[in-house]
Amino acid sequence: MKLTRQIQQFFHPFLLFYVVGFTILSTARVIFITWQSHRIDGAGDILQILFNGLRIDLSLLSYLAIIPALMWIIVLPFSFRHHLQRILLVWLWLCLLCVIFFEVATPTFILEYDLRPNRLFIEYLMYPKEVATMLFNGHLLSIVLASLTLAILSYVVLRFLKSQLHTAVPKMGFSEGNWFTWASCSLVLLVIIVAGARGTLGHRPLNPSLVYFSQDPLVNTLNLNSMYSVMFAIKQLGKEAQAAKMYGNMTPQKMLDIVKSQTQMPDSAFTDPAIPTLALRQATYQGRPKNLVIILQESLGAQFVKTLGGRELTPNIDKLYQQGWGFHQLYATGTRSVRGIEAVITGFTPTPARSVVKLDKSQHGFFSIAQILQQHDYHTQFVYGGESHFDNMKGFFLGNGFSDIVDIDDFAKTDFIATWGASDGDLFDQAHLELMDLQQQDKPFFSLVFTSSNHDPFEIPPNTISHIQDEAPLDRAIRYADHALGEFMHQAQQSPYWEDTVFLIIADHDTRTYGSELVPIKSFHIPSLIMGKDITPRQDTRLVSQIDMLPTLLSLIGISDDTPALGRDLLRDDIQERAMMQFANNFAYMTRDEVVVLQPQKPSSAFVYDFEAKRLRAKPGTEKMADIALAHVLFGSYAYNNQLYRLPSQPSADSNVPSSAQSSIKQ
Repeated sequence: MKLTRQIQQFFHPFLLFYVVGFTILSTARVIFITWQSHRIDGAGDILQILFNGLRIDLSLLSYLAIIPALMWIIVLPFSFRHHLQRILLVWLWLCLLCVIFFEVATPTFILEYDLRPNRLFIEYLMYPKEVATMLFNGHLLSIVLASLTLAILSYVVLRFLKSQLHTAVPKMGFSEGNWFTWASCSLVLLVIIVAGARGTLGHRPLNPSLVYFSQDPLVNTLNLNSMYSVMFAIKQLGKEAQAAKMYGNMTPQKMLDIVKSQTQMPDSAFTDPAIPTLALRQATYQGRPKNLVIILQESLGAQFVKTLGGRELTPNIDKLYQQGWGFHQLYATGTRSVRGIEAVITGFTPTPARSVVKLDKSQHGFFSIAQILQQHDYHTQFVYGGESHFDNMKGFFLGNGFSDIVDIDDFAKTDFIATWGASDGDLFDQAHLELMDLQQQDKPFFSLVFTSSNHDPFEIPPNTISHIQDEAPLDRAIRYADHALGEFMHQAQQSPYWEDTVFLIIADHDTRTYGSELVPIKSFHIPSLIMGKDITPRQDTRLVSQIDMLPTLLSLIGISDDTPALGRDLLRDDIQERAMMQFANNFAYMTRDEVVVLQPQKPSSAFVYDFEAKRLRAKPGTEKMADIALAHVLFGSYAYNNQLYRLPSQPSADSNVPSSAQSSIKQ
């Protein structure tokens, strides 16, 4: 009887921890399933989510139990063990507090990103001031409710643990003569925890892809719990270049042959074996180099632009579409601003890793349009209404061709400052002053102007636009951003710099990405148009990508040079239509006839995109398209990892970069 009681006392704290943990996580999952039931196909899928969820929850709780279990096992044989139960109580409660915190934070994250918390949850923690202000100004009610829920549940769990962890610490050890019982119980506990943490008897431990089964990314993440999702994302941060491990292997030579062929450049155009995609591009315009201004619009999807089949919220953009070269089927490469910067400014293909704006090896000597223009004696400038250090923009730009950074601290005036910085009106006023000054110099200039008013919490200056009464904050922000852009473009057309300047107006991404598809393509559809004195108005309905803007702009402003970009010069009429998109860990390569979607550790899926219904429809895939998709998603990781996306004048910082690419990609 005494032995049985000691064994019960040994396992009791951990049994209690698992029971409480499973209760919290399963209850949260049931709530989320009920909330998102319209996305789930029947009772069978619900049961599968619940079963998979138990596996993931067991893995998380086992990982959390490893340290307290080791502490329990090691300290029990010693005389000071009488303090152990109190320490164990606090430790296990803190673990459960973390579990509760992530589940409570989940609804707000799903509303914003249509997924459970993931890597974005971590990245934003680097900017506590901006994030805290955004949450306070735009999500105060959600924060209050979440905080109350967290406080109440934490208190209830603590009281419950105290009421249950009142039994004595088992007397086990060498002095009691029952060391065999201690050793046996310790071994059993460790085996249970390690097995639970691995979650499988297979070669690899449990990971999210093993429980994914749906074509809907949100439904797949319901299989997880939010703390597991975030912790797995943290684990993956150190392995960002390993696209091959996610999607499959291909020899570098085959990969490079495919991506080079898809640029539609002749073999004779490629000029340097050490930089495999470096090719000479001849500009269409052959006169004195023109100035270039890129206006990167924050969070503006085609769904808000009437010209593109959306709502009537952007009358100025609709008007500008009739005055310039307007793209009707242009798609963003990602869902965040840094991904848009990456595509438009560097022409780099999207990857499952973070944007190159944030990665270590791309902070210096990484190809950008500013870098090539600087070599052609351009003044290069970045103008932003917030703090330019956000998302590492300042560091990336200064290391890759931008010589002049103008942010909120440099503005001549700021009439309205929101969470993310000066209003778009103030931003464009400053941009106009900068362009007027640059016009006085005896050299061409390039200016990147990045807006922010159309960003959650959507704060705009009062009494600046007329709008529908009780309109949603997002709609008001879009109307205001469009108003500020229209005022600036009208002013620019009356200014001396208009004569010799090409303007690109393009969104970085849509405001939010929703949908039940592996890659919700309609949420990647964005406005883009090119304007200037010599730009002939046209409506371009070809399927194109953000990465095509860089070579097109160089061609328009008269810059002929070698670049490693994979985008296509849209001044050519013979280009093959395509776009590519990264949505969380899923990659899509899209043509008019086929869409290939790659998922981690799963076979590729093939679809056709219905442009009218804006839906993917399943279809038999082709091996050629699957190879093209795989080559493009592998290229980004390979080129970044080996520092091959650069100009010849920017030697690699890695002396071990291979001069050829003959070995298999085993990243």
